[in-house]
Amino acid sequence: MKINDFMGKFFFAEEFGKAFVPRRFRAGLRGYLFKAGIYSEPYKAFGILFYLAYAITFVIYFKTDMYKSIAIQSSLFMSFFEAFIIWLIFPLAIVGLFMMFIYFFIDIRVFNRTKKLEEILPDFLAVVSSNLKGGLSFENSLWLAIKPQFGILADEISIAAKKVMTGHDVDQALTEFTDKYDSPMLKRTIALIVGELSSGGKIANILDNIVASMKKQKELKDEMNASVISYMIFISAIVIFIAPVLFALSLNLLSVIQGVTGLLSGAGGGSGSPKLLGNVTEVSVDKDMFVNFSRLAIGVISLFASMIVSILEKGNIKAGVKYIPIFLISSQVFYQICLSLFGLLFGSMIKF
Repeated sequence: MKINDFMGKFFFAEEFGKAFVPRRFRAGLRGYLFKAGIYSEPYKAFGILFYLAYAITFVIYFKTDMYKSIAIQSSLFMSFFEAFIIWLIFPLAIVGLFMMFIYFFIDIRVFNRTKKLEEILPDFLAVVSSNLKGGLSFENSLWLAIKPQFGILADEISIAAKKVMTGHDVDQALTEFTDKYDSPMLKRTIALIVGELSSGGKIANILDNIVASMKKQKELKDEMNASVISYMIFISAIVIFIAPVLFALSLNLLSVIQGVTGLLSGAGGGSGSPKLLGNVTEVSVDKDMFVNFSRLAIGVISLFASMIVSILEKGNIKAGVKYIPIFLISSQVFYQICLSLFGLLFGSMIKF
């Protein structure tokens, strides 16, 4: 038996998960998960997350001897009250943190599915137009265009087809499909098709115009991406190479200055030393703190640079999630290499 099934059956994880999701929010949760391609509510996972949060709280509470410090510093009533607050706040904070990561993951998945759907849509509409020109009705043309290579769009049109077979109108089924995705392109396209269906016009001509417009729009986007590629390269070079070099160079220059001021202040201590040397004070800066600060600064620069590159390339921040680990890892690795190289170079100048 799998661990997930064991937790669900023995510890009533699914019942706990349903208890934490109010009934009025379940429909919205179901619709949001459908956008990400998740067709079953993960109540069992919510319950397991509840148990996991309390397990982590248990480890923190007893492993860090938190209970001892509470018992020593407080009265019996206050000890009980503080323990109650800890066992209430800690699990909620842990669950909230996990839920933030889960929401972020699902939101990115919805975004990627929407972009894939928009990329496939012109080819799908071209097939539908060909079927219409072959003499088929719009419904049959739409259903016969469902092919495995259309992936997400084929699955969504299949769901719409099932709704039509169970008594829904075609325009209603297609409108419900577009409402699932935050895609202006998809909404405009389906709105044009539904409007043409209601007016009895030639759908094939409308589809051909839509496909031509989409392809022209894609060409314009590709031209825009080509025009901003130089800015993307410049930003990437700053993040991965220039910023680590400057921080590593600053650290080693700081070491040199500390060594020089240390020598000058020591030389100024003698009775026969010039007065100028006697006024020199030693520079005191924690090198480890500087390294930690520079690593944090490089990480922040990498994060915002990935967002900027994403906006330049795709016009949306969510599309730049893939750049975050690339920029973070590359910049940190190159920073460590620069620290080692500059340490060998400057270390031979002055011995501290």
